[in-house]
Amino acid sequence: MIVAPTSLVELRVLDGANLYFSRAAVKLTLDLTSLIDAPAPQAKAYASALGLGSTRPGRIGSGFRQRFAIRVVGHIVRRIAREAGIGRIGVRVRAVADVHRLVVAYPWAHEGRARALGAAIVEVVDAFGSDHLTELVGTVGDRVRNEPAGDPPPTLRPKVPVVAVTGTNGKTTTSRMIAHIGRAAGLHVGWSSTDGVYFDGELVKYGDFSGPSGAGQVLSQPGIQLAVTETARGGILRRGVGVAYNDVSVVTNVTADHLGLAGIDTIDQLAEVKEVITQITRPRGWCVVNGDDPRTFAMRLGSPAKCWVFSRDPDSPSIRTVLDEGGRATTVLDGYITVLDQASDAEALVKVVDVPMTLSGLSHYNLENALAAASAALGLGLPRTAVVEGLTSFAPNENNPGRMNMYSVRDFTVVIDLAHNEAGLEALLEIMNGVRQPGGQLLLALGSPGDRADDMVSTMGAIGARGADRVVIGHKDTYLRGRPPEELDAVFRAGTSSVGVDDVPSFPTELDAAKALVGEAQPGDVVAIMSLQDRASLDAWLRAEGATVDTPEILRGKVERAQH
Repeated sequence: MIVAPTSLVELRVLDGANLYFSRAAVKLTLDLTSLIDAPAPQAKAYASALGLGSTRPGRIGSGFRQRFAIRVVGHIVRRIAREAGIGRIGVRVRAVADVHRLVVAYPWAHEGRARALGAAIVEVVDAFGSDHLTELVGTVGDRVRNEPAGDPPPTLRPKVPVVAVTGTNGKTTTSRMIAHIGRAAGLHVGWSSTDGVYFDGELVKYGDFSGPSGAGQVLSQPGIQLAVTETARGGILRRGVGVAYNDVSVVTNVTADHLGLAGIDTIDQLAEVKEVITQITRPRGWCVVNGDDPRTFAMRLGSPAKCWVFSRDPDSPSIRTVLDEGGRATTVLDGYITVLDQASDAEALVKVVDVPMTLSGLSHYNLENALAAASAALGLGLPRTAVVEGLTSFAPNENNPGRMNMYSVRDFTVVIDLAHNEAGLEALLEIMNGVRQPGGQLLLALGSPGDRADDMVSTMGAIGARGADRVVIGHKDTYLRGRPPEELDAVFRAGTSSVGVDDVPSFPTELDAAKALVGEAQPGDVVAIMSLQDRASLDAWLRAEGATVDTPEILRGKVERAQH
């Protein structure tokens, strides 16, 4: 039996707010090679048969032809919808990097009929060159009309306040800090993250729950009074956001990460994905954005909520803009985390050096996370005293495992951190330099999951080799995702070689790399491991080696000694 080729690459049902709409939508990825590569008269005839008389197809395989196809496909969706008795329908058609492909999306209220509409669109696209297009559109329209409606979207409508947190770096730390502040306010708090689902600080379910299922798991906890959901790009792209709205949205920053995956090829496109959570924030809520990141700062313009900006610079133009617009700001003023409002005096919350996550003010990224968390908590209406208590009692190792965890081993320092992209690695090197004692060296274990683009892996190799005195590669063997470790080694070494470092040994796991570097370390040195999978075993091994967790007081002493 010969199966006719189809234009359908993927039909994906998105259960909640997504890149295309602020509610549930169907996303079709279509291969339009037949239309894109057809002679112009044939392409024009197809459009005319569908009711588009005035069109210019453009040259075969060109960007102009792809734009022509966008118009044609959008018209197909609307024609079928009219035939099916569907009134006005929202349609988004987007070009992708491959000129032969398009993405078309439309919102849905009942899944059965929405899927039927998707199948009808594909059938009409597949009929390119047919002499019976008008009849076919009527036939598939009737089929959609008569299809059983099916279930409504499963998007949750929460009955408790929800804070949604996203960003390239810092979203896990920020969501944990907000949840911690909520508990300091006496609330029963559930939160979801890449590490699992937690309720009042206890792990309920292990795994990556930064997608819509995480929100469902959190909101199902009996007695919950506040939900904090870490919202990653993957979940938004694969399923949409799991809740219909949030009370506070937080975007920490947008930098290069996961590019080249799921049709997201640029940082601007990545920002567009993360912006989704700000678009479903309630009008009486707050959209908390990083004023020092132009892409996140621009997100306030598309949010129905008021803007609460955070910036380390009290004279930032972003702060002046938001205050003039009637919003609020959190910044650092005379060494204090401070809230600004046009209608009242500046309110100092706490000294930066008294917030353990800032590592005595050394970590600029964690200072921004603290500013974001304070903004979100105050935007929820939590008491100032709870915000101060939460910020000052949130300990890096205890409350934020795997993120800038600091240890003392004999006479040197060990740091465990995710550092999963270029910006994260630069932040890690900043911390390493900040605690390195005079004459000490930096020893770094590089690593990356297997699905990162070559240019990112190579760049991290260059950044690490340039910033550290000694680099090795420690593989994340359970996160290679089908990629041979030898291939990752080659890409990392291409990066290190570009800055003149060629002697880069490789180890099968993060723990093996850590053991090698700790064995080399001398007094005053700093050893760092970019850890995704071995955090628990690294912690256990370090403690068995006599390591102790750095308290805020010990860390402050290290910072002071490093500065002299």
